[in-house]
Amino acid sequence: MGGMDVGGGIAGKLWNKFRSESVFVNYTPFFVCLAAGNLSADSFHHYISQHVHLLNAFAHAYELAEECADDDEDKKAIRNLRKYVQAKLKSHDSLVREWGFELPEERSLTNATVKYTDFLSATASGRIEGERVPGKLATPFEKTKVAAYTLGAIAPCMRLFAFINKEIQALLDPNDSTHIYKKWIDHYCSENFEAYAFRIEELLDTLSISLTGEELDVIEKLYHQSMRLEVDFFSSQPIIQEAVVPLSRTLDPAVGGELSIFCDFDLTCTAFDSSAILAEIAIITRPKADPDGSETQLSRMSSADLRSTWDALSAQYTEEFEQCVESITTTKTGLINAWQSS
Repeated sequence: MGGMDVGGGIAGKLWNKFRSESVFVNYTPFFVCLAAGNLSADSFHHYISQHVHLLNAFAHAYELAEECADDDEDKKAIRNLRKYVQAKLKSHDSLVREWGFELPEERSLTNATVKYTDFLSATASGRIEGERVPGKLATPFEKTKVAAYTLGAIAPCMRLFAFINKEIQALLDPNDSTHIYKKWIDHYCSENFEAYAFRIEELLDTLSISLTGEELDVIEKLYHQSMRLEVDFFSSQPIIQEAVVPLSRTLDPAVGGELSIFCDFDLTCTAFDSSAILAEIAIITRPKADPDGSETQLSRMSSADLRSTWDALSAQYTEEFEQCVESITTTKTGLINAWQSS
């Protein structure tokens, strides 16, 4: 997983701490199919329709955060972030057409979208779970604290989105004009979007300078919660086609999802083949004779012969396993290549 320098403030520290969770977005069926270039148009339209609701939630959160900021420069910075989102909303239709897609129909919010937008609204309004924030924010410091909390809830979304798209872009041939989602991916890998994500993080660092350790812990909690809601948002995107993915964090039966798990012959699911290690341990520790003192064919074999026998068995198993998987996934080569190459 590639690195990304986002500075040494709290925003950078939190991203480095929770960046590992991006793998659950990277390998969602949505992004695996998108990276392979064969995500169905209906699935993409559904995502676009939900994304508009998120953009509106971000704009509203910025508006509330601006009211809470005490410093004029901070207010201006938040206002500029809101203007960026508002410009995105205004140009949204033309951008979708520019990417080569028809405009999606208006669709109701999914549960994952509702949870995310409610979280953003509650945070920007000062309703933070476990944090005693007064109903009326009487002092400038109390207001500034809520502004920092709001930026902490927004920052991971933009950083994660920029990161994932750059991960995908690195897999694509820059000269390939047949990938139907390349323009969309390039748009979110642009310097313009990266600068937007960085401005959020820079402002979060600024607003957090005067906070106590306990208040910084609240920002960390909000940052992590936002990251997990983003994972849920992409995990819940309905995919009407079959997809081969190496892992799955969530599976929503409400959208008709089915998950098949491929495991080793010993019913284990490990990142690496542990059979060779177990075989070597068995060879080294094998008894020279049975408990009753009698010798067996196995005990009479040398370690070299045992390893040779194991290598033959392992090679046969690997060949048959690959044939089995290939027969199941012959129509999904593009998807497999997408995540195997990352």
